[in-house]
Amino acid sequence: MGLLDTFDLTKKLSRDEEARRLSAAQDRLLYLRLLAGGIYDASGVLGPPLCLVFEGWDASGKGGAIKRVVEPLDPRHVRVVSIAAPTYDEKRHHFLTRFWPQLPGWGGMGVLDRSWYGRVLVERVEGFATEDQWRRAYDEIKSFERMLTDEGMVLVKFWMHISHDEQLRRFTAREQEPVKRWKLTEEDWRNREKRSEYESAVTEMLERTDTSFAPWTVVEANDKRHARVKVVETVVESLERGLLRAGIEVEETPRSS
Repeated sequence: MGLLDTFDLTKKLSRDEEARRLSAAQDRLLYLRLLAGGIYDASGVLGPPLCLVFEGWDASGKGGAIKRVVEPLDPRHVRVVSIAAPTYDEKRHHFLTRFWPQLPGWGGMGVLDRSWYGRVLVERVEGFATEDQWRRAYDEIKSFERMLTDEGMVLVKFWMHISHDEQLRRFTAREQEPVKRWKLTEEDWRNREKRSEYESAVTEMLERTDTSFAPWTVVEANDKRHARVKVVETVVESLERGLLRAGIEVEETPRSS
């Protein structure tokens, strides 16, 4: 049994439980973000940068989870970035260079849909990086994340995990839904045929880059309700710890009048 097989993909939430927990977590996140942004009270003290990294299988629900995270927030207070393949000019530099401009500063929040982990996932499997490059990348990524978190960043990394069968069901549903068909490409189908190769790459990534300062959270995402709640609650817990480490007092979530 591989590492990915140890996660229970049967976890589910009822609609009512999802609504209750998601509402509470989103209210809490809104308060914490206003506090971190220095605009909840008159102190003006900025909290630590919050950076969320989303990786996962195609159709694993990254977009839906991101939507629930940013839903309660003022769009001026969070930046969502979809990471595509590097451009010609970006390839002329070290692979981590292009991510610096996307990172949030103190008081800020950034959400990355895909990330620097492409080096040890798609670039490894598809041969876009040499073996020396992707093997070297594990230590480079850990050093990069260590530097960011030592400076105070709260770095939350998610792997959205779904089964092979659930992925096929979602692919088929997307093909039949005109407003979602654009999400499905020939590349998605081709990647699906390489599932075993990607599983090996994902397993090594999780094992080698799960650290005390930037741990991975594997989200059992066959059930979208469970996945979305787990993501938002994890962000809340992580940001709260980060604020406390920064010496910022955190109170109970204020009640709306």
